[in-house]
Amino acid sequence: MKKLLTLSLASALLLGASMPAYAETITSDQIEWGHLNPLRGDASPAAGKLWGDRTQDEASGFLVKFKQGFSSPPHIHNITYRGVVIKGHVHNDDPKAENLWLPAGSFWVQPAGETHITAAKDQENMAYIEIDSGPYLVQPEDMAFDNGERPINVDQSNLVWLDASDIEWIDEDVKAKRAFLWGDTQAGKLNGNLIKIPAGFGGTINNQGEIFHAVIISGTAAYKEKGEAVTLEAGNYFGAEKADTHHISAEDETIIYVRTNNKFNILDK
Repeated sequence: MKKLLTLSLASALLLGASMPAYAETITSDQIEWGHLNPLRGDASPAAGKLWGDRTQDEASGFLVKFKQGFSSPPHIHNITYRGVVIKGHVHNDDPKAENLWLPAGSFWVQPAGETHITAAKDQENMAYIEIDSGPYLVQPEDMAFDNGERPINVDQSNLVWLDASDIEWIDEDVKAKRAFLWGDTQAGKLNGNLIKIPAGFGGTINNQGEIFHAVIISGTAAYKEKGEAVTLEAGNYFGAEKADTHHISAEDETIIYVRTNNKFNILDK
């Protein structure tokens, strides 16, 4: 009998979200790269689309690559965004703040209108960024405003991982863990989590909602798509806009970021 891990997430369709019409994957060679801020050209970080369109009035998720030593001028954004570090170290804070280098697996939230800088220090630096509505714009600090939100920076060492000893919906034989990042688990709310899949896992992730976006944060997973195994590495994507079954296996421990609007189950073989 399969072991069941039910992640009790909320249910609500986010208006304007752009999603695949079926289960799909995006590997490294399929990512379309451009400038995050086209006005700065090559001085801008690179941005790679995963889902949605950040230039339109809709939800979207994309990758950002920072060159070693990158440091932005003070600026604001017109919308709030969330970020998860995938590679390297990223600093995102008030221009006068001491550097707080967030390593891979860390999470931050940058409120709309808040003046800040973003910097990176390693040879390779990459983060996953998502917004609930667009377009995503970079604007000068003299346009700053207070939208009532406050920045959040969570080092990966401070994440709270829940397992079978903490919550009822994890079968003790599955050994998967979940770290809740944002949103509300009450009905009608969207939220995001990190899922830690143990080494040697082989099974399925079954989403029940119309929104399901998943990004590999660390490790490597084999995703079975149309009978073929697709290798997904850090920064790669899989998702669906309807209830669907995702066949996943991992030789090593793998961490996946999941954005959804309903329950999803992890079934072990």
